[in-house]
Amino acid sequence: MTARELRAALLSWYEGAARDLPWRRTRDPWAIWVSEVMLQQTRVETVIPYWERFLARFPTLTAAADAPVDDVLTLWSGLGYYRRARLLHAGAIHVRDVHGGVVPDEPEAIRGIPGVGAYTTGAIASFAFQKPEPLVDGNVARVLCRVFGIEADPRRGAGLAEVWRRAGELVVGERPDALNNALMELGATVCAPTRPRCLVCPWREACVARREGRAEELPIRVEKAARPRAEEIALVVRHRGRLVLVQRKKQGLYGGLWEAPRVPARDVTTACEQVGRALGGVVSAEGGEGRVVEHVLTHRELHVRVFQAEIDTEPRLQANDTWDAVAVVEHAEGRAVSTLARKVLAATPDTGSARDAAGDPPPRAPARSPRRARSRP
Repeated sequence: MTARELRAALLSWYEGAARDLPWRRTRDPWAIWVSEVMLQQTRVETVIPYWERFLARFPTLTAAADAPVDDVLTLWSGLGYYRRARLLHAGAIHVRDVHGGVVPDEPEAIRGIPGVGAYTTGAIASFAFQKPEPLVDGNVARVLCRVFGIEADPRRGAGLAEVWRRAGELVVGERPDALNNALMELGATVCAPTRPRCLVCPWREACVARREGRAEELPIRVEKAARPRAEEIALVVRHRGRLVLVQRKKQGLYGGLWEAPRVPARDVTTACEQVGRALGGVVSAEGGEGRVVEHVLTHRELHVRVFQAEIDTEPRLQANDTWDAVAVVEHAEGRAVSTLARKVLAATPDTGSARDAAGDPPPRAPARSPRRARSRP
């Protein structure tokens, strides 16, 4: 099948198969931009309530650019990958200051926004402005590798270049927005990583992987090294019955988020000494082995033992490499906290459930789709 025939078959299928997702009902580049950033490494059904809540608070790009980054992080709380929120905020400031608050409609200008890469450029350009710009996420890469029999890892090198080249050929023509959405939809709902539904695929006759019986072999993935494991101790510290939270430094993992003090230590005595020095007091923890929280990140696994603790004086943060601020509060509600921080707070009886301890995250919509994992350069 030619590129034109592939486009026609895919668009015809998409007319009847498209899910009704809220960001597909708008041409607003800001709303589309927010959705695409949130969807990176996050399931569709998880994103919907966050997206709706975020746009209710920041309906325009200027509203987000004018707000403190802590307000943006608070609304992002629980969604994970917080660097995305910081880059989105920085990008909004750039557009406000350089483009008068109006997202540019030319791909080159979009690509020049801080934090915006090839994928997000293609999404904004095609969905908001009908530009024939390609995009490749994990779903699209999988579809293209199977249909065209691409034998290289699509996440890097020649494989990455090839899937982008194929996507660029397909998007040229009418309705580039529908074409890009259809490619992602096909990967999300039909051309699944395992047990692909080849019989209902509009490209089944053209698919090299189906013809050769190799659908589950492609795309080829070069195995990653095992994630290293880090041992930490978290202290849910109280002073006169109130909760002590610390804010991580802006740079690095969980930058700018609030949490119970957490340090890389193997024994609770050492952890108490480290946290006590940072908070300017004597910290004492309960006995026992603590409660274990496991948390998996992209590049490492965290094994965190959680203890309840007390500090003998009003905490005053001393100079250190980990935290920027300290607060003594009734609870963590209304502050930007990570999913890990929620788990830690929920692990101690006095702080109750994660929802009580760390603020009530938006409810999840019913599951409707697989993860949209992005392969971005």
